[in-house]
Parts: sequence; structure tokens; C-alpha cells
Amino acid sequence: MRAFLDKLFPPPPGGRVLGREILGGVTTFTAISYILFVQPVVLSQAGMDFHSVLLATCLAGAFGTFLMGLLANYPVAQAPGMGENFFFVYTLCALPPMGFGLSWQQALAATFLGGVLFMMLSLAGFLGRLMDAIPDSLKNGIATGIGLFIALIGFEYGNLVQPHPATFLQLGDLRHPATLLTLLGLLLTILLLSYRIPGAILLGILGTAGVALVAGMVKYRGIFSADLDLSRTFLRLDFRGLFHLAPATLAAAIFVLFLLDLFDGLGTVVAVGQQAQLAREGKLPRAGQVFFSSGADTALGACLGTSTVVSYVESAAGVAEGARTGLANMVTGFLLLSAMFFSPLASLVGGGIEVGRDVANNPILRYPILAPALIVVGSMMLKVVRHLTWDDPTEYIPAFLIAVTIPFAFSISAGIAMGFVSYAFAKTVTGRWKECHWLIYLFAVLFVLQHWLIG
Repeated sequence: MRAFLDKLFPPPPGGRVLGREILGGVTTFTAISYILFVQPVVLSQAGMDFHSVLLATCLAGAFGTFLMGLLANYPVAQAPGMGENFFFVYTLCALPPMGFGLSWQQALAATFLGGVLFMMLSLAGFLGRLMDAIPDSLKNGIATGIGLFIALIGFEYGNLVQPHPATFLQLGDLRHPATLLTLLGLLLTILLLSYRIPGAILLGILGTAGVALVAGMVKYRGIFSADLDLSRTFLRLDFRGLFHLAPATLAAAIFVLFLLDLFDGLGTVVAVGQQAQLAREGKLPRAGQVFFSSGADTALGACLGTSTVVSYVESAAGVAEGARTGLANMVTGFLLLSAMFFSPLASLVGGGIEVGRDVANNPILRYPILAPALIVVGSMMLKVVRHLTWDDPTEYIPAFLIAVTIPFAFSISAGIAMGFVSYAFAKTVTGRWKECHWLIYLFAVLFVLQHWLIG
């Protein structure tokens, strides 16, 4: 058996311990499993079926994790990405001028095309060159902006902020039970993270759900269910409607999907690969297989009914426990498949709590059980700001504009557009145009045309 495993998942030069690979796989699953609760809630905002999205998330995550382990032999798990799911709902499916105005079926088709493009470019070896063309300041600005965006959604879900007619936002009612539950869950999650408890975010979600259950804010629906129905999202891609869009709109949607997947994939694999000591002379072997796995899983995930699938940086938790090869991914993937049977628990965690009524007397729902996890995940994405070149305005100002435009405009694509255009402008007017790759100029022009022609 050991010889078979060594042939299928060759150990690194430093060797590996089978028991620690298993422990690492379990730890990685625990660290990423919060997405199983978050994803159905987020995508259901676009009209998608909660239970089908949960099932699609488990299947896509398991497939991608298995594929990554088998092709690249990396201990890096895959699942639908945080940030990409909000782009799907609040940009692709949002009505103009805030979004592209796609149906969720059209958004799935765009996600599929982005995954296919990712696969093709990975096979052709272009992804590394494209990544090199985008300056680090813009990459860091995008990561920061998405982190702030996710945190803002967390504040809204947790009733910590609410609309104001003059200032747009104001502090929420701190005496409301939903707000108090959010604050309690946030403090619990901070405590668990401070003591470096494995699976702290998941435990924070479950602990908050337990308090909500005891307080009568949610109803117990059970834990296990064998009712696995994928029919409401499976192969619901609408290519015909997608290709009736203006070419600039279609290109912008696919480009941003592709870009988000690229940033997440490269950043995660580099970070986790270095931690697992997989780098050879500063380069990561089998990088092409890593990117191909991500693109293939994104395409499959769209067919199943979920948003862009990415490599999860939380895999570092598994590496810290001893995961070194794709063998750990087999454990993580198996646990992701097993999670398909926990839909009642996911429904309890993702259940909305009414906090009031709008002008049309429709209930206003908030999700305080999930809100702390979103706020914490958003905060984790802000650490990249330390890498900005703070003594060069042509670098940090475009990054800042991305970071603030994404949450303020409630649009990831608008933030990226702001960054590309301002970066190209700053480098040109300061006579440093050679520092800006021609692809940045090209995309800056495309973004200007997109917003000029279609708003």
C-alpha cells in the first residue's frame, strides 16, 4: 500500500508521515468548511436554490480537490471562492448601473467560459506571463478591496449597519437581538482565532448557531438528510441569453471572472507551496497542472450550479499539521463529499432572521450566524496592504482607489476598472509609461469604453 501511495503521490525530498497527511487533510476541511454554509446563502440572493447550491458546492469542491491532488500532487484544497461569489451575485446579477444585469443562468454561463479560458491559457503556458504583466500594487489593491467588500456584506448581514437617507449608512441597532448575536459570534471567533484553534471560523459559526437555537431565533431542522436534488441548478447555463449581451459587457464579465480566479490561484499556491517547502530554486513545479485543475473545476462547478472555484489559502492550516502531498487532498475531498448530507444544518446556519419591514411591507432579513465569519475572512485579506510601495503615489493611489471603490460602488469590476485606468494615467503623465505593461493600457482603454458605452 505504501509503495502504491508513494507512486501515486510522490513524497517531497523532506519526506512525509502518513498519519500527518491524514490529519492535515482533516484540518484543511475544517478550515474551509465555512464556505459550505456561506455559499448557498450568497447565491440564493440571485434566485438560486439553496439546497442545489449546497450540493453543487460540495461536488465541485471535492472534484477540484481530488484533481489538484492527483495532477499536481499539492496539498491545496479547492472550493467556490469568497469574493467570486459576491461578484457573481452583486455585480454579474445586479441590475445596471451597479451590475451587468445578468440572470443567474447567464452568470453561470459566463463562469463556465471563464473556466474554459483559464484551462486553455494554462495549457498554453500564458498564465504566468499574464500574471507578471499586472503590477503587484494592483493585485494587492484588488485583494484589499475584496476583503473590505466581504466585510461590508458581513456588517450588513449582521445588522451592524443599516441605510440612512442622508449618509447612506449608519450604525445598526445595537439592542436588536440579531445585532447582539452578531457581536457575540464575532467575539467568539476572535477568541478562537487568538488561541489558534483549528477550524476557528467554522467553530465560531456553529457556536453562534447554537446560541441562536437556544434563544429561539432559529428552528432546529435536523442535521442529516439524504435528499440530494441538484436538478434546480444542474446544466442551467444560458449561453443564448449571454451572447445577446453587448460584446464589451460580455468581455468585461469574463475578464474579471478570469482575473479573480488567476489572482486567487497564484497567490494561494505560492503561499501554501512555500510553506510546504515545495518550491525548487524559487519556482513551483507542476504550476501548469495547478492552474488547469482550477480552470477545469470552475467549468464543472458552473455546470453543477456554483460560482468560480479557487484554491483555498486556508489549506495552509493543513500544511501546518503535516500535509505535504496530494494524499491529504484525498482526505479533504472525501469529507467534502460527505458534507452533502448536512443540508438541514446548513439551512439552520443560513436561515435569515427578520429585523423589520421595508416600505413595501416585505420582510428585511439578516444573517447574523454567518456575519462574523464574513467580517473575519474580510479582515484576513487586508494584510497585503503592507506590501504596497507607500513612497510612490503612482503605485499606492491606484491600489487605494481599487480598495475603496469596490465596497463603495458595491462592484468588484468597477474597482478593478478604477485601478487599471488610474495606474495607466499616473504612469503616463509622470513620464514613466514604460513601467506600465501594454496589457494594462489595453485593459484601461477597454474599461473606459465599457463604462462610456454601457454605463
